[in-house]
Amino acid sequence: MSKPNYSGLYHMVSQENFETYLAALDVNFALRKVVCMLKPSKQIEHDANTGHMKIKTMTTFKNFDMDFMLGKEFTEDLGPVDGRKCQTTVDWEGDKLVCVQRGEKEGRGWTHWLEGNLLHLELRVKNVVAKQVFKKAE
Repeated sequence: MSKPNYSGLYHMVSQENFETYLAALDVNFALRKVVCMLKPSKQIEHDANTGHMKIKTMTTFKNFDMDFMLGKEFTEDLGPVDGRKCQTTVDWEGDKLVCVQRGEKEGRGWTHWLEGNLLHLELRVKNVVAKQVFKKAE
């Protein structure tokens, strides 16, 4: 069975528990307040044949880029997020993309999945879970 293609532009429509997630990453209070007001967009380029993905998260404040091959560990520079580097692997778990980020924080990672024109993102660190939902641009 073929995997879904995540390519497209998505705009955030909702989020929950994000400030608590940022606090668990030791992001300072003022920056948490700013970040929680942002409405990011995600541009995803997904080559289903090679497993190459680019995920660009764009805001009016900062942008964050990921460029990786599914199933291959890489060093991820999370400087724009929380100033850390970690060893990251993103791979399929059924139709979901699951990311494991090994580094200073336990249980860090995320999961993306599609439901119709909605892109769901669950962010995890320690025992904290935040959720964001993005709608695909027409």
